[in-house]
Formats: sequence, structure tokens, C-alpha cells
Amino acid sequence: MGRDWPQGPPHKSWPGELRGLEEPWRGGSVPQTPQALVGLCGGVMRRNPPATQSWVLVLRLLALLRPPGLGEACSCAPAHPQLHVCRSALVIRAKVSNEKVVPASADPADTQKMIRYEIKQIKMFKGFEKVKDVQYIYTPFDSSLCGVKLEANSQRQYLLTGQVLGDGKVFIHLCNYIEPWEDLSLVQRESLNHHYHLNCGCHITTCYIVPCTISAPNECLWTDWLLERKLYGYQAQHYVCMKHVDGTCSWYRGHLPLRKEFVDIIQP
Repeated sequence: MGRDWPQGPPHKSWPGELRGLEEPWRGGSVPQTPQALVGLCGGVMRRNPPATQSWVLVLRLLALLRPPGLGEACSCAPAHPQLHVCRSALVIRAKVSNEKVVPASADPADTQKMIRYEIKQIKMFKGFEKVKDVQYIYTPFDSSLCGVKLEANSQRQYLLTGQVLGDGKVFIHLCNYIEPWEDLSLVQRESLNHHYHLNCGCHITTCYIVPCTISAPNECLWTDWLLERKLYGYQAQHYVCMKHVDGTCSWYRGHLPLRKEFVDIIQP
């Protein structure tokens, strides 16, 4: 979908982690790694902006944060689907009925554009306390700002994760988890109702190279990239990082009987 995935381990000299920064970058220049950039964007997007802050400001922030040299690519730090669900304010299943290019603001001098998708919400998994029913979602028009291209007026359904901004508008970008519903495994579909939400206290770390070890008892190692050289491989499709009563976390293979099957991959 136009994303550039990193070819090696996260650049550890940049502030923040793959899970995202909690406040904007304060250094002297814009971060130059995908991890730092998306961590920064993740911190901005997850905040609850004041009512006076609009989605236009978010779009402008994305433009300012685009580092030179990335060209037309959108770079995102990988995250397991469970983490995407935990970090997102909104998770829905929907079908796109229409799309329209709209101005980013009422200012005639503002050349920024947004795509407004009109959707039919089929089911909401997360975000009940923020919105009742989603009719429109917004994304940057420019693909280099991580704008999302969805099929309108088709039978295709999507899993959409995103943010609810201060003015109530729903904003999505390529660094969210956005997948055709038909591409999700049975485990992923079932986990949207319960397992993902109930285990947000677990942290999932992406493994790029060996050695790759856990640094906390509530951590699971995600090895799809390391073992399959692709994201959203078998582990992402069929396993949930679940928390035990003692606070530790480990992988659980979904849609099994009560007897849970845990997989030890501390040393990939």
C-alpha cells in the first residue's frame, strides 16, 4: 500500500521506541529514521487535542515531519495487529460507498487537500465512547503524507483503525492497520472482539536480527520479519500476546479449546 518497511533493526540513537513517543520531537532537526518519524507521529496522533485543534493541524504536522530524502514514500514502523488495535482510538469494519477530495481548511490560500471517504459502518470494535456511528473518514490526499487509497463503490469491506480528533472527525493514514476484511484470518477476526483489547498490557517487540530477547516479563517477540522476511506472517495472523495472572505475557494460539497452547520464542 505504498509503505516502506525497514530493512534492519530500529535506530536506537533516536529518542522514543517503536511503541511511539508521548510528546513531539524536541531536537534540533526532524528525525531521519522511519521509527523516530512514526513514533513522533504516533505520539501526536494519540493525544486528545483540545476542541480548538482541528484535523487540519494534524495534516500540516505530517507535512512538516516528512524528512527530506523520503520522496514520495511513506515510512512506517511495523507493529503487530494487536498493538495497532490497542493504540488506536477507533477500530471498525466498514465498506466505502463514496470518496471526495476536499480542502484541508476554509483558507483559500491553503493548498492542502484531504480525501473524505463516505463509509457504511458494519461493526464497531473500539471507540464507542468517542463516536456513535462513523459516516466519514479523512486521510491525506498526498500519498507521501501516508494517505490511504480505498476502493469505493465496491463490495470490498475493510478493517479500519484510526484516530478520533478533537473536532470529532475520524482520521486514518497508512501507518494505521488497514486491511481488506477478507484478508484477515479467523483468529484476527475473533481477537478484535476480545483478545486484543483484553491484553493491551502486553508489549510486542519486533525482531529484526538475532539475538533478539525480551527485556520485560510482559513482552512478546514478534518474529515474522525475522523468519519470513515479511510482515503480518503466520505469527501475526494466528497468535495473540496474552497476559497471565502473574503479569507475564506469552503467545497464545487462538480459536483453541480452553487448554491454551503457548509458544516459547524467547530465543528465535
